[in-house]
Amino acid sequence: MRLGEKHPGLVIDVLAPAWTRPLYGRMSEVRRVLPYPLAHGEFHLRTRWRLGRALKGEAYDEAIVLPNSWKSALVPFFAGIPRRTGFLGEVRRGLLNRIHPLDKRLLPQLAERYAKLAELPGRLPARPLPKPHLASTPDQQRAACLALDLPIDVAPVIFCPGAEYGPAKRWPPGHFAALAKELGRPGRPVWLVGSDKDQALGADIAQASRGAARNLCGRTTLEQAIDLIATASLVVANDSGLMHIAAALDRPLVALYGSSSPTYTPPLSGHAKIVYLSLPCSPCFARVCPLGHFDCLTRLTPERVLQSLDAHACA
Repeated sequence: MRLGEKHPGLVIDVLAPAWTRPLYGRMSEVRRVLPYPLAHGEFHLRTRWRLGRALKGEAYDEAIVLPNSWKSALVPFFAGIPRRTGFLGEVRRGLLNRIHPLDKRLLPQLAERYAKLAELPGRLPARPLPKPHLASTPDQQRAACLALDLPIDVAPVIFCPGAEYGPAKRWPPGHFAALAKELGRPGRPVWLVGSDKDQALGADIAQASRGAARNLCGRTTLEQAIDLIATASLVVANDSGLMHIAAALDRPLVALYGSSSPTYTPPLSGHAKIVYLSLPCSPCFARVCPLGHFDCLTRLTPERVLQSLDAHACA
């Protein structure tokens, strides 16, 4: 969005894992996704060289490299893209030729750091950032509900109980189940949305809720998850990808933070409420609680989450 503001008519392609295509497909700023064939951490120099040479014919003017690793800058270099922009790090001089220094104190928010790459080196991004936006039409929402045998005349509460990073970012299943019992109503069912990895977690929540929550984890495509979330009257989510999707769809959102920081990765939405205990031991950014008690999430009770909601959301 910032690049489009500065360069009207700009064409943006994104080099990213193929699974992200549905997400970028809902962004009006992006023309297409170029599938990135390597998994996180894989080097495969020859594959990177071949990919770069294949992109050379596209005649891109600039590549903006978001990851800070040395290997992530290789493909734009092999592609011969004349301007290669990114942050200084991991001996990237030469691979990058428009290098930004990063003062994390001036830019505590991750999204602001990325937005800085749309500016000239040394210049901070204007605040506030534009709010991210994902498109979802009524027809797409209806199609998702019909494909999953879900009612189309309801305003669901959607829980996103997963967090790919690790259990230190996941609110306890019993807390989700208790909240489902409080929020579920006729015409306002509670649906659990997540990936294949969240199926067992969703099943535990559904069972503990005694039927108040319906487990859809692992049943949806990413596009369907986007469209279901777009129908929600309320979303309750851990600090996760689906939380940021809910924010970009501008849904009423309660964002739950444990080991991570709402200063670093907040939901960029005016309709989001952050619930965070800010204990002395957090944020630790650990995948698993290093102290073994998970107090930052277990002590974040369903009652506290209910108190964060307005009367309309609880009715």
